[in-house]
Amino acid sequence: MAITRRQKEVIDFLSGFTQKNGYSPSYEEIASGLGLSSLATVHKHITNLQNKGLLQRAHNRSRSIDVLPARSRRSAERLPLLGRIAAGKPVEAIETAESISLGDIIGNREVFALEVRGDSMRDEHIVSGDYVLVERTRTAREGEIIVALVDGSDATLKRFYREGNMIRLQPSNTEMAPIFAPADSVSIQGKVLGVLRKYA
Repeated sequence: MAITRRQKEVIDFLSGFTQKNGYSPSYEEIASGLGLSSLATVHKHITNLQNKGLLQRAHNRSRSIDVLPARSRRSAERLPLLGRIAAGKPVEAIETAESISLGDIIGNREVFALEVRGDSMRDEHIVSGDYVLVERTRTAREGEIIVALVDGSDATLKRFYREGNMIRLQPSNTEMAPIFAPADSVSIQGKVLGVLRKYA
């Protein structure tokens, strides 16, 4: 995996700081340690290294930048396959440790893949067995195809619509009814960027 001189300096600083202190540095400490004046520059380096599979960040806690050991680093050509997603009745969301190979289209976005189960999105040409490429986000515009978590455990792939204090998760299959749920019980996990299909 090719990295720039500055990216190597970032990794070396992170490793040394964490080994010395027992926790990872803040963006401010990284900037100070490397003589950088902009936190945006630090963020750019961290994001690029994460996209290369060299770092891991937890978004729900501070000081959460971890340098991955070499054996755990994923190739830049691989995306995590986090599990199976219902395109029918919601199913319990269970994360797996698989991955699939991908060489383009995602750019610098944080993207994961899900394998579709069911035919509720067939009119969008998304059918059981397809892989959807999902950009991780917590927001969506009306009508976008999203991965929604309902009641914290049931994941489903649907078009997103707000109706007052309710969310309508609309299938693209005339034989199936939409799912209506209170807005506070629906958590957006991401929006669909594309579809991969294997024919043989």
